[in-house]
Amino acid sequence: MSTPQNLYPELQLFIGGEWISKGARQSESVLNPATGEVLGELPHATTADLDRALAAAEKGFKVWRSYMPEKRGEILRKAAALLNAHGDRITRVASMESGKAIAQSRIELHMATEVLEWYAEEGRRAYGRVLTQRQPGTRHLVVKQPIGPVAAFTPWNFPQGNPARKLGAALGAGCSCVLKAAEDTPASAILMVKALQEAGVPDGVVNLVFGVPSEICPYILRSGVIRKLSFTGSIPIGKELVKICAEKMIRTTMELGGHGPVLVFDDVNLEQVLDMCATAKCRNGGQVCVSPTRYFIHASIFDKFVEGFTARINKVKVGNPLDESVGMGPLIHARRRESVHALIQDALAHGARLHTGGEAIPGPGFFYKPTVLSNIPNSARIMNEEPFGPVALLNPFTDFDAVISEANRLPYGLAAFAFTENGKRLKLLGEQLEAGMLGLNTFAISVPESPFGGIKESGHGSEEGIEGLDACLITKYISEA
Repeated sequence: MSTPQNLYPELQLFIGGEWISKGARQSESVLNPATGEVLGELPHATTADLDRALAAAEKGFKVWRSYMPEKRGEILRKAAALLNAHGDRITRVASMESGKAIAQSRIELHMATEVLEWYAEEGRRAYGRVLTQRQPGTRHLVVKQPIGPVAAFTPWNFPQGNPARKLGAALGAGCSCVLKAAEDTPASAILMVKALQEAGVPDGVVNLVFGVPSEICPYILRSGVIRKLSFTGSIPIGKELVKICAEKMIRTTMELGGHGPVLVFDDVNLEQVLDMCATAKCRNGGQVCVSPTRYFIHASIFDKFVEGFTARINKVKVGNPLDESVGMGPLIHARRRESVHALIQDALAHGARLHTGGEAIPGPGFFYKPTVLSNIPNSARIMNEEPFGPVALLNPFTDFDAVISEANRLPYGLAAFAFTENGKRLKLLGEQLEAGMLGLNTFAISVPESPFGGIKESGHGSEEGIEGLDACLITKYISEA
């Protein structure tokens, strides 16, 4: 049987159908966040590499757009099948480099292959329309066409899912792509691109590069080749990329940060809701853009909620993500752990109450104890800044309008959640909570056929759903006499 280290592939660039090793290029070490050990050396793309990738994408677009949608779909379905066939290796690699619990990596792979399969079919439905004649002998058409080469910049927290979302939409629409995947989790993207290559994607249609993001991302966008950007990441970086895209009027889809509010009313099945809330909080160590973070619990059940939530958090096993019994692995790197700890210390200095956690776990790797805080004032940084870690913030409420106002207080608007059995209240929550995605009595807010995206400073546009495909298409009007 192979050891985990043997499972990890050689880290390479992929340009114009060619896999490119480090050679004389600059590189960076990719670490296993559970151990701190080096998994591999990741080559950085040179300017010449980027020029080749852009030229390949431009050429590849002309080839790929000529493929009939049925053929493109056939290739995407084959790629999904290949990923599933090698699922054990792929999910183990994803957990090794991201620190995600292996069971969660399996769920993510299922999500990724579902997305590819869905776009394989939806790409056949880029419908246009025929307008009524204004004069005899004339014809008026509205057609959908692929927009052109797409730039896709993905983060590390969903190393399989995020590339699948962006590649699936672009390829399903008939576009080529330059993928700049996360340097912390490169092997997952490499294995996905290998599956697409083996499935029959022509040379140049998919290109994969790595490097210093602040250097290569602007270079790619300013090239004059890219017609659309799909970015998932932080709000500050997203704003800078939008400015660059504005220079050349590049279409953008921006899926940025959040600070998910959770409203729990007094008519719920408390034990059931507690189970869901604790599980959702520890998913990927809270390093999820739609992670539930600010819990607002009706005052009449607040003490019971705090007690039950803390008890469940304390039962979560933290450890090696390849261990099937582990519920939460490490944070991605030391910087993330330090950032989370600083926010927690600031909250305590502002009078928050600590129920459990609040400290790093000794030993190798970047582990941090799942943390529960209550009665946190809005003056604390953590009530205003996305913690992106295993921290739950619990505060009581009594008034409906006041809690809605508090949930909507921040400039974020990615995901929000609420739990109640009152039908009228559910309707009001759906109308008044400001978020691109809303889970009512559920934390499940992402399926391939539904749009995934935020509002306000959490971004614009959507991935997945027909919206994700349409973002990679132009609408052309043809008037013919």
